[in-house]
Amino acid sequence: MERRLLVAANWKMHGQKLQNEMLLQALLAGLVKENAPEIVICPPSIYLAQLQAELKNTMLSLGGQNLFTEEKGAYTGEISAPMLVDFGCRYVIVGHSERRCLFGEDDELVGKKFVAAQKSGLIPILCVGESMEQRYKGLTDEAVSTQVERILKKVGVKAFGSAVVAYEPVWAIGTGITATPEEAQAVHKMIRVAISSHDAAVASKLRIIYGGSVNAFNAWDLIAKSDIDGALVGGASLVADQFISICRSMGGNKNA
Repeated sequence: MERRLLVAANWKMHGQKLQNEMLLQALLAGLVKENAPEIVICPPSIYLAQLQAELKNTMLSLGGQNLFTEEKGAYTGEISAPMLVDFGCRYVIVGHSERRCLFGEDDELVGKKFVAAQKSGLIPILCVGESMEQRYKGLTDEAVSTQVERILKKVGVKAFGSAVVAYEPVWAIGTGITATPEEAQAVHKMIRVAISSHDAAVASKLRIIYGGSVNAFNAWDLIAKSDIDGALVGGASLVADQFISICRSMGGNKNA
């Protein structure tokens, strides 16, 4: 069995129309389809229309950075799953640590967003990870497995057959510090084992990607580990040469 490797670019709150166009042109000129991972770009929602047009008939997929739990209603400032689908999104990031830490999203809300995404046919990229304090206290496995199990309890293990899990240690996001390949692999394996305890077949197919200061220098070492199936890339996804190097280091498939 093989798992298609995935590289997701999270642009966060970066970009303007001209910058976006220049970055996309550079990416499309530098990326090759042969033996490539699946690549998804997640821009700010206001630029989804621009990217939908720019990415038409290319190797790049489109994703959202966030969504609301309801399909429509009086929810000023929010964006729904059907709206993301309208603009050609295939994926959506759910439960990113910045949403959890800065906007107070808990596992209950993340679970509802996971459900809303799948209801509209989107593939959720479920983010889980521990804080620096939890890491220093030796609570990484407990913190991450609790997040995973709470979503499992809400949606059921079969739902993970149409999802991606991103392990993103909070202490490594935007800091330039990254988990060692061995540290990342240990957590990825723990997540897969947790899923396997519910359904081994789902676990073996599940793509678990790493996020946390991924760059052109550490990507290859990370992907060489057996349970790391790609990357959720933040800052480096805004630099064409770096993102191209990350994608090229990933290759296409991984034997499961």
